[in-house]
Amino acid sequence: MEKFIFGSLEYSYELIKQKRKTLSLTVTPDLKIILKSPIEASAERVEVFLKRRWFWLEKQLGFFKKYQRKIYKKDYVSGEAFLYLGRQYRLLIKRTENHRVSLTRGKITIFTKKSVYDGKCNKKLLDNWYGKKMENIFRERIAVINSNFDYKQQPALIIKKMNKRWGSFLKSNKIILNPKLIYMPKDCIDYVITHELCHSKYKNHDKKFFNLLGKKYPDWQKTKDKLEILGSSID
Repeated sequence: MEKFIFGSLEYSYELIKQKRKTLSLTVTPDLKIILKSPIEASAERVEVFLKRRWFWLEKQLGFFKKYQRKIYKKDYVSGEAFLYLGRQYRLLIKRTENHRVSLTRGKITIFTKKSVYDGKCNKKLLDNWYGKKMENIFRERIAVINSNFDYKQQPALIIKKMNKRWGSFLKSNKIILNPKLIYMPKDCIDYVITHELCHSKYKNHDKKFFNLLGKKYPDWQKTKDKLEILGSSID
């Protein structure tokens, strides 16, 4: 591990020398800093690069602290944090005469007829709320993004848990989306849908596919990287 000191700030980072022309800086969800540089890059060049990137580095470290993996099991009680469209919300449980869930003033509130400590019931209510939200939002975004293509028909939506994929396109003109996308920012959802709609025309990840993806979503690589980083912090 290398050390970088800038004013009152001190960072430890992993330096990887490889055959490349430019320097790149990455922050992982567990707050690990990785710097990749050309083999011949001098220590002075590395230091100048880090000094230029210190503000971005601080911003990234602060950003990813929000998405660090939770090692404890959710109990579905007041005070716990839950993700929705890229933001964290505190959970609030209230006793009432009717079951419902609402999102207001930075909180997800579960209104329950049962005990506020009934985690099983609270989980069911919250899961149902997420299910309705993802159904509506995914369909809405598919309609919007599909209008950017020259396809005659809008693909049908299937929501299905997938271990290694965010989405998939079927020959039967159906898009499969991972339910975990509801935790991601909308630009990440849009990227996945755009990616899958490109597969309607080109099955493989060849040059034609990426040319089309670049036209329909010019900033796709940056959004893809964000999605993979944020997604790796979700159980």
